[in-house]
Amino acid sequence: MTTTQIISVIIFLITMTAIMTERVHRTVATIAGAILLIVTHILTIEKSISYVDMNTIGVLVGMMLFVAVVKNSGIFEYIAIKSAKIAKGKPVNIMIIFIIITAVLSAFLDNVTTVLLVGPMTIAITRILDISPVPFLITQIMASNIGGTATLVGDPPNIMIGSAANLSFTDFILNTGVPAVIALIAAIIYFLILYKKHMQVKESAIENIMKMDENKAIKDKSLMIKSIIMIILVVVAFVFHSQLGMESCTIALTAAIIMLLFGGQDAEEVIISVEWSTILFFIGLFIVVGGLEETGIIEKLANMLISATNGNMVLTMIIILWASAIISSFLDNIPFVATLIPLIITMQQAGGIDVMPLWWALSLGACLGGNGTLIGASANVVLSSISNKNGYPITFKDYFKVGFPMMIVSIIICTGYLLLRFA
Repeated sequence: MTTTQIISVIIFLITMTAIMTERVHRTVATIAGAILLIVTHILTIEKSISYVDMNTIGVLVGMMLFVAVVKNSGIFEYIAIKSAKIAKGKPVNIMIIFIIITAVLSAFLDNVTTVLLVGPMTIAITRILDISPVPFLITQIMASNIGGTATLVGDPPNIMIGSAANLSFTDFILNTGVPAVIALIAAIIYFLILYKKHMQVKESAIENIMKMDENKAIKDKSLMIKSIIMIILVVVAFVFHSQLGMESCTIALTAAIIMLLFGGQDAEEVIISVEWSTILFFIGLFIVVGGLEETGIIEKLANMLISATNGNMVLTMIIILWASAIISSFLDNIPFVATLIPLIITMQQAGGIDVMPLWWALSLGACLGGNGTLIGASANVVLSSISNKNGYPITFKDYFKVGFPMMIVSIIICTGYLLLRFA
């Protein structure tokens, strides 16, 4: 390796270690790593900015602003109480309902948007039941990544893969949708076994839930009607964003501006409520990973994965699946997927072989791999930040104990599926 490659790897490892051990605030760690790359001349300011995925940042800021306005209507409390009453106030039933809601929404919305909508509902209902929301939030993080795997618009890697391979919404439903549904069922069983002992509540708390009137949770009926209309429009816009010729961030920011203009809320308070530390964390993380991309480390890793298989498509498929999953647990999956896409296209052009199984392996591995750690996907970071802000910290270690085994289980399921389908 060259000197610049060694330096970029060292900076990356130090940054990741700081995040994992939590001895340094994760935002401070990533920004410090980004600054080190600039100081050591591995990246310039202009290059650093080019590695920041502005679409992701735009979606984050836009949906945080959007949700900050919408929540003032009381819609989250309304849905939370209504869902809890349908579940008869039983925590286990509430967990299952919220997992399914999260997974379904994540199939049609950006994962970050979904957790921004579901997170506040979860915290509201668990406070009424007087139990910790952490188990619920962890299950929703994973449900959002599993649900996002199922469709073309559910997760950024799928959008990238769909564009490169000319795949349709239906193609993803038929190919990644099946293992995603199986993985979700396995996840529900896993969570019920794991968290059963945390689901004990007093009968009086259940009675209080059943006595509640969800209609009284509505603080601003006019704003709630506007919110429902806008949520529906946002969902439709995300599903048809390619036909509309609009990036996801454009949709999110447009929705935010409309709500700020017509929601009748204090703009200053709404803007302050945005998780700016999370936004800065992602900017720093994109730059730190960009250092690896700039020095050729990610490309070198991808080339090693491809060359190690000697052209065996089944072996290549399995290696891409597992490598994508493991790497995406610790790295942002967007630059990794962006590197593998041209390599797969080159393999197709050079050998005239069917690389379709490789696309699905890359999609499943990159998307489901995000469940492995607390920094594996945008939704993980955002929902954990919401939890921390409300006084319920989710540490890297605590999440890893639950998330990594579940990620391995889901990839085993995908391995079986891909072998049955393409071997």
